[in-house]
Amino acid sequence: MRNPKIQNFAKENRQKLTKAETIIWKHIKGANIEGVKFRRQHPIPPFIVDFAAIEIGLIIEIDGATHISDEELQNDLSREKYLKTKGFEIIRIRNLDIYNNLGGILEFLGKLVWELKTLKGL
Repeated sequence: MRNPKIQNFAKENRQKLTKAETIIWKHIKGANIEGVKFRRQHPIPPFIVDFAAIEIGLIIEIDGATHISDEELQNDLSREKYLKTKGFEIIRIRNLDIYNNLGGILEFLGKLVWELKTLKGL
């Protein structure tokens, strides 16, 4: 069920990606990884996830400095728990890892996407 408020907020978020999100988006958009289409700032009510590959059930969350407090970590855990009940696999990537090891991250994503496609028979 679509929520217009969440849809509009997601649309606004697509226009203001963080630097790390922009870097990852450049590499995963247009089905660049194993032919799988990713969506950015995709609503999965009541949340908006950074990136989602719906066809294989994968969510990628990019974590900046705000994801280190106890409160944020607790929020992330409860959010992940909910999203897993919807059938999603969630991976978290830190901004610093994107800046310092982009090649390794893209290689990991390629392998993970391939594994998930294989598991789903795609």
